[in-house]
Amino acid sequence: MEEVQIDTWSEFVALSTELDGWAFRGHRDAYWPLYSSLSRHLQNFVPDRRSWQGREKRAIRIFRRKAHNYLTDESVLAEDLRCAALMQHHGAPTRLLDFTKSPFVAAFFALERAVGTAVVYALNTPALWNAAPSAHPGLTRERIDPREPGNFERYFIQNTHEVVWIGEPMQMDRRLVAQSGMFAVPGVLDKSLDQILSGYASDGPLMRKLLLPPSLRDEAMRSLYRMNITYAQLFPDLDGLARSLAFELETVWAGAGNDPDMGMGS
Repeated sequence: MEEVQIDTWSEFVALSTELDGWAFRGHRDAYWPLYSSLSRHLQNFVPDRRSWQGREKRAIRIFRRKAHNYLTDESVLAEDLRCAALMQHHGAPTRLLDFTKSPFVAAFFALERAVGTAVVYALNTPALWNAAPSAHPGLTRERIDPREPGNFERYFIQNTHEVVWIGEPMQMDRRLVAQSGMFAVPGVLDKSLDQILSGYASDGPLMRKLLLPPSLRDEAMRSLYRMNITYAQLFPDLDGLARSLAFELETVWAGAGNDPDMGMGS
């Protein structure tokens, strides 16, 4: 994985143009590896990896049996990827990793709570569309598509195929739409996303790691605010509005003086 040190916000903006069509994921800690929430949970609390498959299947089964009580349309539980996306949306550990088509949305998630070097991972989706593992060239993106009946069980829950699928559910919820979101779905849980991709055949890098120092955070967050990239927009509900107020606490805009009620968006 290629590492790129970004020194200024203008450098990031320029590079985002170069990476047009890629997918992005922001982390506030540059040293946090690319594992899904399910991988982290199982690695931390379930040392017996032989049981991981059964535990994941059980969690999905429980969700499907009970979630209908809170849904107006329980048909969303039928498609495996859509069901996993719904679980992810509401905080369940899943094997999905959130990505976005917008480098600026990823930068917001990387920098919003960062106190040290943050990172935006850039995934070369144009190359991945036609790439496959070197050891198993037949496992193309179309072949393993988790939206196809049976494929989520066959290529992912078994935890035996070192593959990555990137894309969206057939139906997208409001948060995915607001965030220009998509998912990376790894076929194994005990390897990070970049470790899996290292086994893929490709003429160029499939992933770049863009390192963002603390020195650019203030300019970047102000720029993102002006682009209307805030929690209130990315999470279009009351929770998102409430979370967006954190940035208002730290910012006084030019011309507002010391009156906190004169800030933008007030």
